[in-house]
Amino acid sequence: MARILLHGSLHVTIMEAQGLSNSSRPSSQAPQFLRKLVEGIEDTVGVGKGSSKMYATIGLGKARVGRTRTLNEETENPRWDESFHVYCAHLAADVVFTIKSKSTIGASTVGVAYLPVREYLDISKDHAWGRGVRSAKYPGVPYTFFPQRQGCRVTLYQDAHVPDGFVPRIPLEGGGRWYEPHRCWEDIFDAISGAKHLVYITGWSVYTEIALVRDPAQPTRPGGGGVTVGELLKKKAGEGVRVLMLVWDDRTSVGVLKKDGLMATHDEETMNYFQGTDVHCVLCPRDPDDSGSIVQDLQISTMFTHHQKIVVVDHPMPQQSSISGKRRRIVSFVGGLDMCDGRYDTPHHSLFGPLGSAQAHHDDFHQPNFATGATIAKGGPREPWHDIHSRLEGPVAWDVLYNFEQRWRKQGGKDLLLQLRDEDTTDHTAFPRRAPGGPRRVERAAVPVHRRRRRVRVPGHARRRRPRAGLVSGQGPDHRPQHPGRVHPRHTPREELHLHREPVLSWGAPTRGSPVTTGSSPEDVGALHLIPRSSRSRSSARSRPGERFTVYVVVPMWPEGIPESGSVQAILDWQRRTMDMMYTDIAQAIQAKGIHADPKDYLTFFCLGNREAKKPGEYEPTEQPEPDTDYIKAQQNRRFMIYVHTKMMIVDDEYIIVGSANINQRSMDGARDSEIAMGAYQPHHLAAASRPARGQVHGFRMALWYEHLGAVDDVFTRPETVECVRKVNAMADRYWDLYAGDGPGARPPRPPAHLTPSPSPQTAASRSCQGWSSSPTRRPGCWAPSQTTSRPSSPHRERQRRALI
Repeated sequence: MARILLHGSLHVTIMEAQGLSNSSRPSSQAPQFLRKLVEGIEDTVGVGKGSSKMYATIGLGKARVGRTRTLNEETENPRWDESFHVYCAHLAADVVFTIKSKSTIGASTVGVAYLPVREYLDISKDHAWGRGVRSAKYPGVPYTFFPQRQGCRVTLYQDAHVPDGFVPRIPLEGGGRWYEPHRCWEDIFDAISGAKHLVYITGWSVYTEIALVRDPAQPTRPGGGGVTVGELLKKKAGEGVRVLMLVWDDRTSVGVLKKDGLMATHDEETMNYFQGTDVHCVLCPRDPDDSGSIVQDLQISTMFTHHQKIVVVDHPMPQQSSISGKRRRIVSFVGGLDMCDGRYDTPHHSLFGPLGSAQAHHDDFHQPNFATGATIAKGGPREPWHDIHSRLEGPVAWDVLYNFEQRWRKQGGKDLLLQLRDEDTTDHTAFPRRAPGGPRRVERAAVPVHRRRRRVRVPGHARRRRPRAGLVSGQGPDHRPQHPGRVHPRHTPREELHLHREPVLSWGAPTRGSPVTTGSSPEDVGALHLIPRSSRSRSSARSRPGERFTVYVVVPMWPEGIPESGSVQAILDWQRRTMDMMYTDIAQAIQAKGIHADPKDYLTFFCLGNREAKKPGEYEPTEQPEPDTDYIKAQQNRRFMIYVHTKMMIVDDEYIIVGSANINQRSMDGARDSEIAMGAYQPHHLAAASRPARGQVHGFRMALWYEHLGAVDDVFTRPETVECVRKVNAMADRYWDLYAGDGPGARPPRPPAHLTPSPSPQTAASRSCQGWSSSPTRRPGCWAPSQTTSRPSSPHRERQRRALI
């Protein structure tokens, strides 16, 4: 049967099966009492398959999109009564229901049923499809653990610090209002310093030796200048503040063998630093779930991480509040920034400038991309770091607090959580959930929290209620709205998507005949999340005269690490294949509609790089890098990539997602890394057909574009237009020529800003949809029509080397 593209939402309830018989067991045809006797003996002595353990799966083609819990008792007539909400972008002829019997190693198929996809309605009949947020009553992403909260305030941060006067005047809606940038690490420092009762922190890494306040132009904060994170937390704990920390335990950081671990997270150093103090620091390994195999458990515990980055503090009530006394509120920080080494940076992203003694990066030099090893003694370039974070106030801040409390109860050990009260008492401070005196009504935001972590146990969530709370109980209740939180907004936008991401990786249901399928099949890869596919589908659907939909994607020039290493090259290859899939589908849609257009008018990829001339008084290293290495050549050419660590998406300048999750399978899967994110929009600043959105999300996006492009232009206010995307592409091409051009020495050509085309290949409209390969042309960001290479990673190696040196 012909396969059909299923793009939308699939609601499935698996009730029960009747009269099952597992033919893989010799006793399958025996009477039930005898079969149970045999299985009981096998369980007792540990020989044979033991008792049957039944579960059911949902498949679209060969992609498994849902799984029930395992039943140990009801083997003939199992009843699961479980519901699933599945986002789809798959080519399939049938929805496949499979019942399996689980064994110690693997599982055997008991039965299969097929339901033709033609039974389903066309998604275009959904009146909400592709129409944006539309209304202040927009309910948010459905089926998530935390509901959308109203009346909140969101502060958005670009990079760890923004110097005075960097962002130009960006007008907002409301008459005389301008976008105002904020300083992330200084705000976190102030929030921790002002806490009176609690400071809760989770992180992939927390390094005690870095300072949060480093701007010499700022008035010295009380106790701020030069105070390290470790000193600040010990000081607050000594004042009686409850300081609790959950830091990922890298299991490769083993004693004298490799104390800092493969990921250099300083987890053992951080724990040792706080031993014997009032700070309670717990190292949390990524524990596997109870139902995995031995191999799966080993893989999860050694390869996957706790990736959430949050800070939760108590905070004074807003100044405009008339309520005084012992009332406090909760403020939370969520995003991509860990409080660790190498994260502090400004929108200038300097390579060589701030390396001198007493400057921002002398004691925080981070450069893991050279095989010979980089040190401050050998000099720059340092690795610039671009990141995005957020501050949450109002009811949503409590959801971040609840997330921490649930994690602490699971892995924190001692019950040290403070019991916060809603009402005033004689001896305790009140913490009202909805703090009075919040933001002006026109500035309020609706915000849900999306998190991803395993082994959720929440009282009161009966089996039938779990799907509506975003809990999937196939192998124990599993909360995984990171994927829906990013796919659902892609199903609603009208005109424009803007993404800042670490490597974008997906094998999500490639189109039949796409060259991306060469050599591997989707089910063999295991990267089946749908985010690139959903972005591609929206662009393809709008690639007709009179309709516009534009996707801008910013990714790092290469993943952090040595560019020629096997892991980096593998990620680059899969990213190329993901981009290949997306561009191929768009090009095919353009050809099918008989229009003349360039796929880059609808979807375009960028990366960031910096190149700077030597300035008088610049730091002079005391040592020299090894000759004829990438390190010395990067010094000579005075250029290096800006690492894009951001995890952000903006939709139609009205909706934004900021968090810790990348667009790859380990973040989107639901059973690998633990993640958290927030999504927000302002009900009074929504886009309409005649009036684009001009709220804080628009202002933040324009500030980011100024950082990347070095300019503010009226055409940038309508990013969905072909005029805008072509101008941005032209500016990026010009900046690449300056970034990659010849001219080593003290005065190399210096681009005025950082945005450049991604060196990974991109299509042009005149190219055929068949026979594309990854062979690079003289200009990056283009495809060359030739046969598919037998070594797909080799072109990446050459492109990254050119960009590096």
